Amino acid sequence: MAVPSPSPSTTPTRTPLLSMRGINKSFGAVQALTDISLDVYPGEVVALVGDNGAGKSTLIKILAGVHPADTGSIVRDNKTVSINSPAESNRLGIATVYQDLALCDNLDVVANLFLGHELGGVTLKEVEMEQRAWQLLRQLSAKIPSVRIVVASLSGGQRQTVAIARSLIGEPGIVILDEPTAALGVAQTAEVLNLIERLRERGLAVILISHNMADVQAVADRVVVLRLGRNNGEFTVGDVSPEEIIAAITGATENAVTRRTAQIDLRAASVDKGVTRS
Repeated sequence: MAVPSPSPSTTPTRTPLLSMRGINKSFGAVQALTDISLDVYPGEVVALVGDNGAGKSTLIKILAGVHPADTGSIVRDNKTVSINSPAESNRLGIATVYQDLALCDNLDVVANLFLGHELGGVTLKEVEMEQRAWQLLRQLSAKIPSVRIVVASLSGGQRQTVAIARSLIGEPGIVILDEPTAALGVAQTAEVLNLIERLRERGLAVILISHNMADVQAVADRVVVLRLGRNNGEFTVGDVSPEEIIAAITGATENAVTRRTAQIDLRAASVDKGVTRS
């Protein structure tokens, strides 16, 4: 199928923070990624979407340093780099927040934020860490009742907030969010989407992996579609409908969603016609 691409007038002209070209990755006989390209710009939310098995997780794990790419190039700030470990990914200013969050439920917010990056030596600088925790959470407009409350007492949205705030301790330029609103209620989802807006306002580049088209339409600037391990479309949000994105994800121009939409439009047209005649 023909896949729409951004017009030259809508393509960002500034230099990308990160560019991936010709990325290939296989696991034995399984080709997970084939000739993948991706650009990420500062102050932009890029939604990475695709069906299960499309290659989203593999691509993100390459950026996070979990899996090295077999071939292809990664350019960060105009320099070709190799990402062979999570430590190298962090040094390049790439922070990844996985869906499981990896929080310690029995520790408070401060301890989770600075876990592995504690301030002080034998004696921890508890006051300074608490002050920095409050400062960071305020910058994100986070709704956390206390930085000394144990994480187990927080809601799903608040836990996601803590995980995202922790990723910012190292002052990254790129934040990857893996299904951040999965299993959240309406209010908690709105809280996380607002948090993503705050990240963009701070000038960070955000890569958002999501199956929720409403969330994608709400906060993303661009949508990059993967299908069967290949690029299958890049769209500017506002210039595309959810049905077009779904068509790129499924590889079909006609599906249940587009048929249902066509039927609704047909019924609406029939009603309008009847009103006009009367």
